[in-house]
Formats: sequence, structure tokens, C-alpha cells
Amino acid sequence: MTTPPFSAPTTAELAVVSTQLGRTARGVVGIAARCVCGNPTVVATTPRLPDGTPFPTFYYLTHPAATAAMSTLEATQVMPELAALLADDEEIAGAYLAAHEAYLADRAQFGDVTEIAGISAGGMPTRVKCLHALAGHALAAGPGVNPIGDVALERSSWSPERCRCEEPGAALRDVEASSA
Repeated sequence: MTTPPFSAPTTAELAVVSTQLGRTARGVVGIAARCVCGNPTVVATTPRLPDGTPFPTFYYLTHPAATAAMSTLEATQVMPELAALLADDEEIAGAYLAAHEAYLADRAQFGDVTEIAGISAGGMPTRVKCLHALAGHALAAGPGVNPIGDVALERSSWSPERCRCEEPGAALRDVEASSA
């Protein structure tokens, strides 16, 4: 089994995530994806929170602009369309099942929790339930791993290639990734 490509979060990173969430971050074991400016976008979270609560969402989308974009996309009623894509395309369904299995394998490295055994996130492997979770997985795993998460990111108004981080007391930063 390979270890996901992230290290333990720093105190500063946990402070950023807590600000993004508007509450204290819980059970964070790593920053799984970052904005082009370096701020956390997706955290990896233990499958059992410190208070004992089972938590199936290993890859948790924290970036406020990304979460808002996924909420907006869900409000446009795209879910039935994505569910139909999953039902009608065997290749996408197979890739979605593989994404589910990869998600479970990544999470298992941080503990097995019987209450959530076999449960990943976002409705995988047979439904499209939460674009936030699917986009978080797609960002953490990289393009081509979670086909529904990839589609959600492509269709959203947010891009991981353009910073939309807001710093307290400062104007909205607008930084694009260099194309070098």
C-alpha cells in the first residue's frame, strides 16, 4: 500500500483550515490539495474523529470558493445528469468504482472504522450524492482518478489554477498559476 502524497499539517495550516471552515479543524492528518497560492484546498481527515465519531469523508474540501462553487453547481440540478452519465457509460462507472476503491485504500492507512466499512464519500461507487466530496477527491488524487469529481470541477465556476483566497483584512487575491 502506498502512502498518500502529503505530510502532517503544520499549526499554521490548521489555522488556515479552521478559518476556512469557520470552526476548529478536527482530525486533519494532511493537506491533500492546495490552491496555487499554497493555501489548503482539501484536507485528509482521520476516519474516526478525536471525539470518537466515525467520519467517512477522508478527502474534505475546505476552500471557501471551491465549496461555494460546488454548492452552486448542485443547485443547478446537475446531479441527475451526472447520475445518468454514471448509469449510461460503463467506462465511467468502472472508473468511478475504481475511484471508490482507491479512496477506501487511502483512508484505511489511517485506521479501519467498522461503522463506515465500505463507505467512501459522495455516493461512490453507485450514486452521485455530494459534489463537494467528489471534487475534493478529484483534487487530492489528481485528474483522471474520479471521473464525476473531474466533471464537477470542469463545470464549476472555480478553478484550482486561479487563487480565490481571501486574507483577513485584505482584498480578494487573484493569482493564476504560471503556465511555465
